[in-house]
Amino acid sequence: MKVRRPRARITHDRFARAVRAIVEPLRRRVTSAEWEPESDEPEGPQGEVGGEDAFESLLAALEFCQIQVRNLADEQVAVRRMAMLAAQEAPPEKIFRAVSREIGELLGTDYVVINRYEPDDTTASVGHWSRPSSPDVMPPLAGHWPIENGSATEIVARTGEPARIADYTHAETEMGEWARERGLRSVVACPVMVKGRVWGMIASLSTEAQPEDTEARMLQLGVFASAAIDNAEIGAELHASRARVIAASDATRRRIERNLHDGVQQRLISLGLQLRTAEACLEPGQDVLRNQLARTTQGLTDVLEDLREISRGLHPASLSRGGLRPALKSLARRFAIPVELNVSIDGRLPEPIEVAVYYIVSEALTNVLRHAHANSVRVDLSIDRGAVRVSVYDDGIGGTELGGGSGLIGLKDRTEALGGTFQLESPPGEGTSLLLKIPLPD
Repeated sequence: MKVRRPRARITHDRFARAVRAIVEPLRRRVTSAEWEPESDEPEGPQGEVGGEDAFESLLAALEFCQIQVRNLADEQVAVRRMAMLAAQEAPPEKIFRAVSREIGELLGTDYVVINRYEPDDTTASVGHWSRPSSPDVMPPLAGHWPIENGSATEIVARTGEPARIADYTHAETEMGEWARERGLRSVVACPVMVKGRVWGMIASLSTEAQPEDTEARMLQLGVFASAAIDNAEIGAELHASRARVIAASDATRRRIERNLHDGVQQRLISLGLQLRTAEACLEPGQDVLRNQLARTTQGLTDVLEDLREISRGLHPASLSRGGLRPALKSLARRFAIPVELNVSIDGRLPEPIEVAVYYIVSEALTNVLRHAHANSVRVDLSIDRGAVRVSVYDDGIGGTELGGGSGLIGLKDRTEALGGTFQLESPPGEGTSLLLKIPLPD
């Protein structure tokens, strides 16, 4: 049986060498004085391209094809990178930055900017890229620009088609003046379509005139860029939705805790005082009634303590009054297993982060008590590179997984809803370590 060898991958350099290997011998033969045409056909009319010129044209055409093949291959690699980034559910700002870079490097332009159309008839810059050798003149991210008549921004928004401003020399728009002051000559803009609407635009800005095929190339790349941006928008909307759900849940917990404290707890305390007053007013010899009142008062005290415990679980008052340090200390004191608590944070954190960290530590300790069979727990809390770092380690049996009723899925969801990261390490027999990082707002 004959085995077919796999075909070698043809690179651009091999392609060029193959083209020259075919053309060069033919050109030498054509230009040789000893070569005589075998055909008896008459020469072409005056002005027709001769043999040497014909082969030169053929070589130029083949080299042009080589450039086109290289461009297509580079575009496919860029598309694959954008698709991989979108599939990894990268944050929107990372996707915007990557899309800008990919398009800028493929086009060989000076600058690329991605603008999103806003409801107030402005555009917001959400991502941009600059050629490394070019001055950094890009506007700050989240900066807003008006949509002015005749600008590339307005043309793309109105038509959903590419737009070109070939020369900013006499432009009177605010964007035109900004570009002219920075030495920019031309812009080519392409729409970004998300869910069938013009979401925004990608613009290539250059200090020189841009090639005629820039619009076509941007449209081809724009399809994949739009898909990546669409995915980023969906992820951002989901992230915001999860954050709103958690914030609403925390607000409900606080409201219930206040209602219990200001309503039911106060009435139970008042009732307990009345029972003690009634007990003190009993005449001598009423021991049976005295014992009944004492048991009732003690039962009421136990109910009140249970209610306070429930209130602390809903939203501890110490967290609202003093922040994480006293709230976590109180939590550690009540825990059935010794807890080594290290809090290296001074002052207060934003309320959503304080609430999230408290419940994360509380649920992690509960998980240790239920599943880990541990003898001790260590909790570390610090600020690291603009993020709150929470570490919970126990010396239990390990082997913990996210699923299986461990309760860790909820911790992961709460962490990621605030833009954080969640890491679990739990080798069997070596304990469990949780590491969470939640970014602080700028």
